[in-house]
Amino acid sequence: QVRLVESGGGSVQAGGSLRLSCAATGYSGSSTCMGWFRQAPGKDREGVAHIDSDGETSYADSVKGRFTISRDNAKNTVYLQMNSLKPEDTAMYYCAAGPGGVWSREPSYKYWGQGTQVTVSS
Repeated sequence: QVRLVESGGGSVQAGGSLRLSCAATGYSGSSTCMGWFRQAPGKDREGVAHIDSDGETSYADSVKGRFTISRDNAKNTVYLQMNSLKPEDTAMYYCAAGPGGVWSREPSYKYWGQGTQVTVSS
């Protein structure tokens, strides 16, 4: 059974940092595209960052230069380092895994985690 478990969320002040982790079990992550999405209250879920099996990354314009996605294939874990956090980054953050496609579109992913909450106060 495939399972993605996110961790590392929390509450920080604007300008602070957090590192999210997503551990995959029951699934070989090395040949898989991994993504991070987020959903703020009253808004649609949006793609934040993506990393493919070759390590190439993509980011939403709103987080470029502040967020970094990385993966450790040996640990089947993907990370999202978030720096210079802003109140508008407040959302539930979800990890996703899939075979590939348009990285920012939810149908490109087959498996989803339950989410971890990130709250940024001003």
